[in-house]
Amino acid sequence: MSAVDTLDGFLALLRDELGLDTDVDEAHLSLVDLPRWDSLYLLRLVTLVEEETGRRLSLSPVLQARTLAEIHAVVVRQLPQQNSVEAQA
Repeated sequence: MSAVDTLDGFLALLRDELGLDTDVDEAHLSLVDLPRWDSLYLLRLVTLVEEETGRRLSLSPVLQARTLAEIHAVVVRQLPQQNSVEAQA
């Protein structure tokens, strides 16, 4: 199980590693409405998730996401094989 498997774990990872302190309610806000959010955070987020999961993310769906919750959903959708293998173990 990875820290990014749940929205709470994903947000905790962002808080601990990027200093982006958001709660579940803020995760559903548009990225443009998040305090301090900018494109550099997005690049750092992608790098962090790739390091955490050991897998490269497809950037197109990440760039189309409008909220942190949507980015989290993209991340989870891109890890189904890893999660199903772990679930079978």
